[in-house]
Amino acid sequence: MTANDDRRRDAGFTLLEILVVIAILGLLIGLVAPAALRQLGGARNSVARQSIQRIAAVLDIYRLDIGSYPSTDQGLQALVSPPSGASGWNGPYVQGGEVPQDPWNRPYLYRSPSTRSGRSYDLCSRGEAAEAGDAPQDRMICN
Repeated sequence: MTANDDRRRDAGFTLLEILVVIAILGLLIGLVAPAALRQLGGARNSVARQSIQRIAAVLDIYRLDIGSYPSTDQGLQALVSPPSGASGWNGPYVQGGEVPQDPWNRPYLYRSPSTRSGRSYDLCSRGEAAEAGDAPQDRMICN
């Protein structure tokens, strides 16, 4: 054997070293990924709350122009295009010409008059629930 053969044998990583590195990376991902996903979920909830507040402010401007909040049938679409018989409509009240979606790309739930006491309307996001029936009232994000 020559000196070149010894250097070639010592130049690379062994299979055991590669497996140890992969195992360490797997453990780190297993520990960090759940925390990162929890942060992502919390961020979406925060964005939903802020968006609901902004839409509520827009609904207040709509009420000042029209004299009442949009009905449940008119929905948030009344912020984009004038409902029939709405004199004083001064919109569109939202940019982009589309009704805003929640952070999960689903429409906000709007109901006027409200079913809750002391509220003129309900504006909610289902949150992480995939379907309307999946979101219990206490897990929804509302105004």
